[in-house]
Amino acid sequence: MTIRPATAADVPAISRIVEAAYAPYVPRIGRKPAPMLDDHAARVRDGQAWVFVAGGAVAGMAVLLDEPDHLLLDNIAVDAAHRGTGIGRALMEFTEAEAARRGHAEVRLYTNEAMTENIALYGRIGYRETGRGGQSGYRRVFFAKSVGG
Repeated sequence: MTIRPATAADVPAISRIVEAAYAPYVPRIGRKPAPMLDDHAARVRDGQAWVFVAGGAVAGMAVLLDEPDHLLLDNIAVDAAHRGTGIGRALMEFTEAEAARRGHAEVRLYTNEAMTENIALYGRIGYRETGRGGQSGYRRVFFAKSVGG
């Protein structure tokens, strides 16, 4: 099992994983969540996408965006067949370590207000809620975690 930068060959798997992971939220939100509309090929081309590979296949993904004062975890998703196996946690830990490696003192992320499971999860793993509000036409909950750097 490894986490590595995504390649163009990974884009179909990334798209499939994101589509399946976020599809259950469409009825709650009333439209597709933003990650389903993202240009995954561009994220890979720009060096922003990472994949978790297990058994030779992409089992999870994350999009990391360098901001001036933090690392933004823009998207994270795990293949349905691998949920509950620790891949999500491994990607979160990787993100935090990557932020520190890049010299950032903080990881930030956001989720949709309708994704109540995510809101609870982020609080349990040490992220503090920093605000709520509209962004890009969605109702979002914003989080941050200090990681050193």
